[in-house]
Amino acid sequence: MWSGDELDLDAYLARIGYGYGNGSRNGSGRGELRPDLRTLYEVHRAHTGAITFESLDVLFGRPVELDVKAIEDKLVHTRRGGYCYEQNSLLAAALERIGFEVSGRGARNRTRGDTLLAVTHAVLVVTVDGEPWLCDAGFGYQGPCEPIPLARPGVEVRQGEWTFRVREEEGGVLALAALREGNWRDLYAFSPQPYHPVDYVVLNHYSSSHPRSSFVGRAIVQYPGDAVRLSLVGRELTRLYPDGRVTREDVASEGLLDLLDREFGLRLSERDAAELLRIQRAGD
Repeated sequence: MWSGDELDLDAYLARIGYGYGNGSRNGSGRGELRPDLRTLYEVHRAHTGAITFESLDVLFGRPVELDVKAIEDKLVHTRRGGYCYEQNSLLAAALERIGFEVSGRGARNRTRGDTLLAVTHAVLVVTVDGEPWLCDAGFGYQGPCEPIPLARPGVEVRQGEWTFRVREEEGGVLALAALREGNWRDLYAFSPQPYHPVDYVVLNHYSSSHPRSSFVGRAIVQYPGDAVRLSLVGRELTRLYPDGRVTREDVASEGLLDLLDREFGLRLSERDAAELLRIQRAGD
């Protein structure tokens, strides 16, 4: 379903810093890739740690392609980042290639309070030994970095300094929440209905081109770090800390490329860097 057979798995694993061969991974002495829970955790964690969330192609007015070879070329070989449809389509292809059972879901963002938003977020459900796990490498700086169990709603899941849980609602809807300053804050919710890659093509079209899409007309680059989570939206850089502290600062055009490299690990090509600076300076 996810075209895992078309993915250059070795190149993907190298991109996320996950080496294997000769009975070892990253020199750790671990065994070969298997569709087990340990592998799922390791691949998910490595992916979110290596590939930055960003939607700059939307800002540039370029089409966001979702076929696996196009995503591989952009996120793996060119070492760019991507947003949810790209990130999770790539992760799904890799997991499918390894042998996991992978299904898609469409989620409704809940980070804007009581505002009812359309279903525009793509997530994955991966089944291991009969148990479903939420996998999501594409929710930006607020999302999880590791799988979250879905068969045990209400269980608190600690990921470093960050805590998540899934709550079950009426109609089988599952809501992912994050703990912030002692309060649970919903991130998104999704129904049991499976989504296929073709469904993400439709959602991607809205997110990348509709004038009311939050991605259109502004730069968005995010990273879910362990010690601090980073979000650049337009010119504003937000830092979210585990204790709930939030800091914000304006980023000048002349320091933007250095910031992307230093804080997000994102190095743009000369063409992309020039285009981003042109757009940012136009707003000065």
